Amino acid sequence: MTGWLGQLKHHFWTREFMLFLLIGTFNTLNCSFIAKGLMFFLPDANIAFNIGYIISNILAYWLNSRFVFFETLSLHRYVKFFLSYVPNYIIQNIIVVIFYNVLGFPDIVSFIIAAILGVPITFLCVKIFAFGRK
Repeated sequence: MTGWLGQLKHHFWTREFMLFLLIGTFNTLNCSFIAKGLMFFLPDANIAFNIGYIISNILAYWLNSRFVFFETLSLHRYVKFFLSYVPNYIIQNIIVVIFYNVLGFPDIVSFIIAAILGVPITFLCVKIFAFGRK
């Protein structure tokens, strides 16, 4: 299979992507529940989401390094990993603002929708930029 379908299969029909999805699902729940828990102390869903996002990003780096890309932990690689999540972070924040603030969806639903929509872009950024896979 060649062309763009072949490229999609090459990047997304792999063991790496399936493990990334599994870890991402765990981190989505982790981020969402951390953010929901923070709502007891912080009345602003956007701030709670950002704190949950940062905490779950640290865990995501460790899990992806250990179980997906089999790389040793390093500050340099974590910085690249964190930067790989910038597009995802922007996409997710825009989605939370739209779904929670504008459309009035429940906060937890908004957090989960945001996470799901950012996954494919994030995987490619992490795979290529942070872990140097082509």
